[in-house]
Amino acid sequence: MIDFVGRKQWFFLVSGIALLISIISLAAFKLEPGIDFTGGTSMTLQFAPQVEQSQLRQQLTNLGHPEAMIQRSGGDFFIRLKEISPEEREDLIGGLETSLASEVTVRDYSTVSPSIATETARNAGIAVIIASVAMLLYIAWAFRRMPSPFRWGTCAIIALIHNVLIVAGIFSVLGRATGVEIDALFITGLLTIVGYTINNTVVVFDRIRENTVRTISQDFAVTVNCSLVETLARSLNTSLTTLCVVLALLLFGGATIHYFVLVLFIGLIVGTYSSMCIASPLLVVWEKGEWRQLLSRLPWARKAA
Repeated sequence: MIDFVGRKQWFFLVSGIALLISIISLAAFKLEPGIDFTGGTSMTLQFAPQVEQSQLRQQLTNLGHPEAMIQRSGGDFFIRLKEISPEEREDLIGGLETSLASEVTVRDYSTVSPSIATETARNAGIAVIIASVAMLLYIAWAFRRMPSPFRWGTCAIIALIHNVLIVAGIFSVLGRATGVEIDALFITGLLTIVGYTINNTVVVFDRIRENTVRTISQDFAVTVNCSLVETLARSLNTSLTTLCVVLALLLFGGATIHYFVLVLFIGLIVGTYSSMCIASPLLVVWEKGEWRQLLSRLPWARKAA
C-alpha cells in the first residue's frame, strides 16, 4: 500500500516550493495580456512559399507596425498589433504579399476594442471567483452529513487555488521568456481545469466518506490513505486518457488553440497531483490538528533544530 498520508510533508514541501516560485514569478513578471484584455488586432497568417520570421518582422516595421508581436507555430505566424480596420488589414496583407513575394492566407483574424477588453478582464475575474464560491458551497452541501462539512470544501478550494497559481506562474515565466500572452481562452482553460480537478477531488472525498461511515479504521489518516489507494487507478486512468487527447491537440492543433491546450495539459498534471497528494492530506492535517507537528517535520525545521 502506498503511504500517501505518511509522505504528506514531502508533498507539501514540493507544492510549497512550486507555489513560492509561481508567486515570485507573478509578482516580478506578471502575465502578458493578449488583445482580449488590452485591445488590438490579431491575425494568424500562412505564407506560400514560407518566409523567415525576421523577414516578416522587418516588413511589418516597414509597413508602419514596429510594435507588432510575432509568434511562429509550425508553418503559421500569429501576429498581434494595434487595432486596425478591415481596410487597413487588406492593405497590410497586400503589402506583405508584394514585399515578401509570397501568397498570404489569413487563417484567423480578430479585433477587440480597449473598452471590450477591460470588460472581458473584469468578467474573467468574476467568473473565477463565482466558480470557486459555488464549488465551496456545493462540496459543503454534498458532505453535510460529515463533521465540519465546510472543512472538506475548504481543502478542495485550497487545492484548486494551488492548481491555478502554479499554472499562472508557469505562464508568467513563458510570457517573460518567449512572449506568450494570455487571452480569453486562457481563462476558459483555467475554468475547465478547475471543474475537472474538483470533480477528481470530490470522487476521492466521496470514497473517504464511504470508508468513514463503514469505520474501516478508527484512525482517520488510515481511512484517508486507504481511500486514496482505492481511487488511485481510477484517477490515473481518467487523467492519462484525457492527457492523450490533449497531447494530440497540443502537437497537431492549430496556433489559435495552442496555449489553451497547453493550459489544459499543465492543469491536468497539476490537478491530478493535487487531488491525490494535497487536498486529502490537508483534510487529515486539519482533522487531527497536526499543523505545528507537520511544520516541525519539514526538512528545514529539522536542520534548524
